[in-house]
Amino acid sequence: MAPRSLSHRSLSFLFRTSKVSYREPFANLSSVFFSTHIVGDAPILVRDFVRAALYDPTHGYFSQRSRSVGVLENSIKFNQLEGRKAYMLHLDNIYKQSDISWFTPVELFKPWYAHGIAEAIMRTANLSVPLKIYEIGGGSGTCAKGIMDYIMLNAPTRVYNNMSYISVEISSSLAKKQMETVGEVRSHLSKFRVECRDATDRSGWGDAERQPCWVIMLEVLDNLPHDLVYSENQVSPWMEVWVEKQHDRSELSELYKPVQDPLITCCMEIMDLDKDHTTQGDRATSVARNIWAKVFPKPQRCWLPTGCLKLLEVLHGALPKMSLIASDFSYLPDVRIPGERAPLVSTKKDGISSDRNSYLDAKGDADIFFPTDFWLLEHIDHYCSGWLTLQKDKSSKQGKKRRTITLDTSSFMEEFGLPSKTRTKDGLRLSLM
Repeated sequence: MAPRSLSHRSLSFLFRTSKVSYREPFANLSSVFFSTHIVGDAPILVRDFVRAALYDPTHGYFSQRSRSVGVLENSIKFNQLEGRKAYMLHLDNIYKQSDISWFTPVELFKPWYAHGIAEAIMRTANLSVPLKIYEIGGGSGTCAKGIMDYIMLNAPTRVYNNMSYISVEISSSLAKKQMETVGEVRSHLSKFRVECRDATDRSGWGDAERQPCWVIMLEVLDNLPHDLVYSENQVSPWMEVWVEKQHDRSELSELYKPVQDPLITCCMEIMDLDKDHTTQGDRATSVARNIWAKVFPKPQRCWLPTGCLKLLEVLHGALPKMSLIASDFSYLPDVRIPGERAPLVSTKKDGISSDRNSYLDAKGDADIFFPTDFWLLEHIDHYCSGWLTLQKDKSSKQGKKRRTITLDTSSFMEEFGLPSKTRTKDGLRLSLM
């Protein structure tokens, strides 16, 4: 639980959600040509492939599918639903009636989800200074509007009048939608702006913001590019995975190289990934491990959240006094792609979701989303804030440990939201889902 006296400078909320979507078994889709220009003549790292497949201005999924983020015309009236079964049928109908790929929890539970975030900010922020909020990847603007609505109605007038809310959005179509959504309340517009740019590009942030601020990331981490490393067996060194065109130029394949990329190396160090592949103990034990690996080789694949690492490095550099609220999916169902923290690659057509067997099948026509390891996210956050690094350098007296509170969504809403608003007739609190 988060007491009211917590310092905003050291606070980092991280809360987990489950993937909520309507899914059916794999269905045959009509063949559609999607550009193979994502990969050029030279091989590219997996993170660059994922980034292009999702965000390339011409061929990327979010560029081609401007309506990939769902918006509900009206809030769901949970207290009119009998229970979980009725809710799932209602959600089923929503997906079948739209060609939307997915609806975020902040959309399905509007306005209560955003109101809970606003309450968490109000309880822990220093309201004697102007409130400044950044949102990374604001989607349709539902979260921004909900937070500003709540602050307008519940905070002291001076807090609302002096606040600023900046959305950093890479998609121009979503940036436009955010302005429309927030603009439904005219007084919000003087306090809200959208910066259409890549949040991971440090140059876009300008000089460092020295004042306290809040950063919100809801369902953003799952779409950040990841890298992939591969090992032939339990003792072989990890290799970087690259993506290249095959000789016939029509298909893609993997290429393995020794680990040299600085971002991959840094992420592996934070994860202590090499410790599992180092020979430890006496010579006899090392020999036994090598023999076992040769007789029973077990290839290993591990997905690294290098996009998250890069984003948090940039945020801590640009906003050194930020407090962070991050929410995302800690579990994804029916993942077919191998490897620890492997993504779900899915396409939706005519209300039906179909999952791919390989991330290489995503060439601008499929969403790619990863589960969030919140233990690892906390370590990356502490590393990028400078505290985790400073612990290895005992001579330095700078740095301050960040206080991290990790809650599942139901616990977060129980503490900061209005859980009665998302209960069905039988008393089921749907924020558990």
